[in-house]
Amino acid sequence: MELKEIDELIKAVSKFPGLGPKSAKRIILKLINNKDEIMKPTINALANVYKNISRCNYCGALKSLKEECNGYKNCNNLQKKFSKICVVENIADQWSIESTNIFSGYFHILGGTISGTIDKSQRQLVDSLVERVKKQNIEEVIVATSATVEGQTTAYYIEETLKNTNVKISKLAQGLPVGGEIESLDDGTLFSAFKNRVQI
Repeated sequence: MELKEIDELIKAVSKFPGLGPKSAKRIILKLINNKDEIMKPTINALANVYKNISRCNYCGALKSLKEECNGYKNCNNLQKKFSKICVVENIADQWSIESTNIFSGYFHILGGTISGTIDKSQRQLVDSLVERVKKQNIEEVIVATSATVEGQTTAYYIEETLKNTNVKISKLAQGLPVGGEIESLDDGTLFSAFKNRVQI
């Protein structure tokens, strides 16, 4: 028996990373069989995030629409001032690095890599990185992009953009596997890459 609503939901859930139609069906059945305990709270949480969470135009981090971006290790950390900014491609990379507790500083999330052309939002985030370096007296920018062609192109672009600021620019050590994504690295590899970063 096919139901249009279920088919549409399977297609939508199948778009999540690591999920195919079979996994999506299992998830949907679990939701349907647990409407009050799982489905309703999930719907409410998703609606709440949809309405109230966005990305900061200045640092790229997630923020509440009700507040300025002054969250943990973002634009204006109110508890402590840092001298380093770690530039990452996406929020998943930020979360991976934060979970290891190997970096104390601000994050700057680009929202992707820079290939041949740079779009308006990426240009704004790169410009705001330069502004942050100057305004916040940043001593070091750590470029933590993936070891892919796009990631290395992005690292080079950031280096060129920051070369007139006199800030120390370093990148993660090449212990990263070529073609590897930051978010999929184990803690040991990520720790080693951070500790053995080199100035560029």
